[in-house]
Amino acid sequence: MEIKFSRYDTADYLETEDDITAYIEAIRDEGDLALTTAALDDVARARERIKNRRGAASSLR
Repeated sequence: MEIKFSRYDTADYLETEDDITAYIEAIRDEGDLALTTAALDDVARARERIKNRRGAASSLR
C-alpha cells in the first residue's frame, strides 16, 4: 500500500495580515538570514493567495 503525502507550505497557514505579522516577528527573533529570506517568500505567496481569495469572493457578488 502506497502512502501519499501532500507537500507542506507555510503560506497555506498564513490567512490574515495578523498571521503574517506574527510569523515575521517569530522569524526575526531567530536571526537567521536564510530563514528570513525563505519566510519573505512564504509571505509573498500567502499575500497572493489572500488577494486571490478576496478577488474571487468579490466576483461572486
